[in-house]
Amino acid sequence: MKAEFVVSENTLLEEQDRNRQYPDVSFGKHVVVGQNVSIGEGTVIGNHVVLHSHISIGRDVRIDDGVVIGKKPMKSKASATTNIRELMPTFIGNGCLVGSNAVIYTGSIVHDGVLIADFASVREDTTIGELTIIGRGVAVENEVTIGRCCKIETGAYITAKSTIGDLCFVAPEVTFTNDNFVGRTQERFKHFGGVTMHRGARVAANSTILPGITIGEDALVAAGSVVTRDVPSGVVVMGSPARAIRPVPDEQKLQPPADKKTGAN
Repeated sequence: MKAEFVVSENTLLEEQDRNRQYPDVSFGKHVVVGQNVSIGEGTVIGNHVVLHSHISIGRDVRIDDGVVIGKKPMKSKASATTNIRELMPTFIGNGCLVGSNAVIYTGSIVHDGVLIADFASVREDTTIGELTIIGRGVAVENEVTIGRCCKIETGAYITAKSTIGDLCFVAPEVTFTNDNFVGRTQERFKHFGGVTMHRGARVAANSTILPGITIGEDALVAAGSVVTRDVPSGVVVMGSPARAIRPVPDEQKLQPPADKKTGAN
């Protein structure tokens, strides 16, 4: 009984110290905060959250129950893409939302206004642009770049070394791949390459994109397709293997980006 009282008292003292250090942050129960963690004012942190050392969290961020931020990567002897090395601290921008049980690894950069939903995983060396949505259970592997205002929907798998441009859409259960040798022979280590999506490209539900494929600007991959070759800009492809069937209608295309100097399109 006495030991239990001491543990409880120590926990209370730790919480009091933490609350003095972060007076404008709301903490739930059983939150672990590492060393040199920066948390902006107005941030709300749920129960059983783990914030590893040296991470930076912006203002007005909501972090739900069971989230882990700043997790270190693990490397299997058979891993082809995980490198154990010193990584930059994790950065979470202002106004982000992180759902329950999401895991964000060290070396990730998450810009302002991003939503990362429940059970999503974001690996190391990944950058996510402003206002992008990472859906429930999405797996974003390492060395991935995702642009601004994208939507990656429930259960999608974004393989390592992929690049997704601004305003792209990835539907539920889409699978990117990066290994043409399917894990056999040493030759595979020379040829890893993820998927590239250019601005405004869209991939519909349950499609599979093979390694090294580029999907052009404003292109559309129809549901259930298996993409084995590059997709030209502004074209709809469909089937297994996917083939071009028609142009994307003009009204479905994005407007060209505004000129930064003049504001003109």
